[in-house]
Amino acid sequence: MTRTIVESKTKTAVIGFDEPFCVIGERINPTGRKKLAAELEAGDFSTVEADAIAQAAAGATVLDINAGVVYNSNPNPNETEPPLMTKIVELVQGLVDLPLCIDSSVPAALEAGLKACEGRPLLNSVTGEEDRLEYVLPLVKKYNVPVVAISNDDTGISEDPDVRFEVAKKIVQRAADFGIPAHDIVVDPLVMPVGAMSTAGLQVFTLVRRLRDELGVNTTCGASNISFGLPNRHGINNAFLPMAIAAGMTSAIMNPIALPVKQAEIEAKKAEVAATGLVLPADMDDETFCQLFGLGSTKPRAGKEMEAIMAANFLTDNDPHGGNWIRFNKAPPKPGEAVRTGGRAGSRSRSRRA
Repeated sequence: MTRTIVESKTKTAVIGFDEPFCVIGERINPTGRKKLAAELEAGDFSTVEADAIAQAAAGATVLDINAGVVYNSNPNPNETEPPLMTKIVELVQGLVDLPLCIDSSVPAALEAGLKACEGRPLLNSVTGEEDRLEYVLPLVKKYNVPVVAISNDDTGISEDPDVRFEVAKKIVQRAADFGIPAHDIVVDPLVMPVGAMSTAGLQVFTLVRRLRDELGVNTTCGASNISFGLPNRHGINNAFLPMAIAAGMTSAIMNPIALPVKQAEIEAKKAEVAATGLVLPADMDDETFCQLFGLGSTKPRAGKEMEAIMAANFLTDNDPHGGNWIRFNKAPPKPGEAVRTGGRAGSRSRSRRA
């Protein structure tokens, strides 16, 4: 059975058909996050620190690290991204013990991340483009790491799933020429937005089955792509992920966190409540208010997508006896309440290798 091994200094993550679904936390990525990009250029890593800790707490298995900032002071990412990648990798490794995924379109940044990593990271990514194959595959071999293979090539991204399958097959074959086994390749078959292509979900499910059955490779995707541009994206994502898991998908690059409720939303709801004539206790804090009126939480927590994944793990027998599902749904202790822990002190989790 295909197993892809990703490791930190102290923890092993196994991606496989008979393993719990692997959640690759996507938050440490400045793409589309102007505030984070500005912070990184200014040398402020507070958001990176918070995102690393929150994603680990929400149940991420691996953390994706992307340092793709185009500095206003220096727009050349070939110069700025490699040292920034090194800094972020070293910082995150000092905060959490999860394995990492090194993510960049800049070749030198990929190698900088690999050099800084302790353990065996996942490399993101190689495509079917010739220049990318010729640079990335030797890196994969040199550092003995698994790699995400994205199903596009020099012709771009095809809407034909058969073409995307052939690109994946080409990458697997070229990797074999470098002595890279199929179990070290995690294929991203590319998820199209269902709002733009009504068959996008069906395409992915079919592709994932083919990749599993014909190439024997693990798979991943940018999970939120499926719902791009649509209302209630969480609703679509929550349906898509268990269906993809049932089709054989073994990991996803996604946000495991339900972000905190914004203060403006809390104030608007308070005004709405006050307008009805309902008088709330003067000492009610915002967290209690949010819980009472179904707004969510003022703190980061595991998102609904994580709930769907945990349920799917249980239903596909990758959570024997539902232990993880029960722990996931256990109410957190109230302030001042003692926390009971089970097991023997000093016990370690057992890791499995391919």
